[in-house]
This record gives sequence, structure tokens and C-alpha cells, in this order.
Amino acid sequence: MAVLKYEEIAESLRVRIAAGEFPPGATIPSGRDLAEQWGVSRATAIKAVDVLRNDGVVVAKQGTGFVVTETPVARPAGARRAGSARILGGMPFLRVGTPDWAEPPSRVAVALGLPPGVQALRRIRVLQLQDGTPNSCVEAWFPPEIAEAAPRLADTAPIAEGTTRYVRRQTGRFPVEGVDVTTVRLATDVEAERLGVPTGTAVAVLLHTAYDEQGRPLVCEEGVTPSSLFEQIDTYAM
Repeated sequence: MAVLKYEEIAESLRVRIAAGEFPPGATIPSGRDLAEQWGVSRATAIKAVDVLRNDGVVVAKQGTGFVVTETPVARPAGARRAGSARILGGMPFLRVGTPDWAEPPSRVAVALGLPPGVQALRRIRVLQLQDGTPNSCVEAWFPPEIAEAAPRLADTAPIAEGTTRYVRRQTGRFPVEGVDVTTVRLATDVEAERLGVPTGTAVAVLLHTAYDEQGRPLVCEEGVTPSSLFEQIDTYAM
């Protein structure tokens, strides 16, 4: 499928932002400037900027234009429905520690199709409520072939374009199917500390695995949310 011009412009801006040309707080080129640079209508240029705004990469600043967001936004584990922008349902988050290689828990290893003893790249984040208190903790595990092909996954800095787009740009692989499994249990000591709740607090655990068009796993995320904050709503025809 041919890439539309506004998508090409938006992707070019993502790459420039990811490369640090436009750091957090910096103003990106205006719709008029983009239109001149790319030889397109201003409407097309504005549509490209709207793509970034809808994904939470830039925000409008009165009197300035659009600036690169200073607060990274992420969605809870499993909240990646087709066609949904990253900013929809997204929350500010804090990165926990430094991404590292470790042997994943058995349930994650099974989801990723990894035999015992094989390590995966782990990224940990804590999503926050508006008052800054923790909402959920998410451990994202990337299989070796993905992590090695997308080295910025091992960096602590946020990936402005989002991990899904970055992985697609690096590997050509992208999610076409997601499998979510929700269970309940008690929080571990580590989870309780991250979430600011007593050890043994009841939590909902959502195990989300994304698969590409060939059924190969791209990432497995385990999102842990205190029972008092967890809510799942399904709307369906009857």
C-alpha cells in the first residue's frame, strides 16, 4: 500500500524528533514551513502535524505552535486497539531503572516462545494518575531478535515515536493481532513497592502479547493494577 504524503511527512518528523533534532519542548516546523519544504498544500502539512498530535508526540502551545511533548505518554498494557492513537487513554509514566536483559517469568517466556534460560530485553514503566500517584506497573519484554534489531529499546530515554512505530521502522514487523489474558492475584513485594500499596494487595494482571502477520510475537507486556483502580468495560451487540 502506497504511503500517503501526509504520512510520509509525519514519519519524517518522527525520525527527526527521535534523533534529537527537536528535543522535548522544542517547536517543530509550522504547517506553512512544512508545506514549502515538501511542496504540498498547507492542509496536507497540517494533517501530518495532526498525526503527531493525536499520538501525543507534540502538543499545541499558544503563541508558539506545536512543541515536542516533555511528558512521555503511554497506554496501559493491552490498550492498543487498531486505529487508536497513543494519546487516547494514555497516561504520563516514569521509567523504572534501566532496560536490562533477564530471563522472563515462565508465563512471559511461553507467550514469547522462548525456551528456558533464554533472556529477553525488559523495559519497566509505572503509569501515573493525574495527581502523580501510581496507577499500574508494566513490564514489557522484547524477544532477542526484536531487541537486537531495535537498539534504542535498551535506552532509558523515551522513544518519541512510540515503540510500535520504532520497531516497525527497524524490523519491518508490526502487530496485527493482540492476545490479552487477565487474571487476579496478590501483589509481590516489588510490585507493592512500585505501586505504593501494602504487600499482598489484590491486583489485576493483564498479560498482553502482540503478534505480527506471521504469528511471531513482537512483545509481551505484563500490566499490574491494584484492584481498587482496575476497571474493564466491554461494549458489544446483543
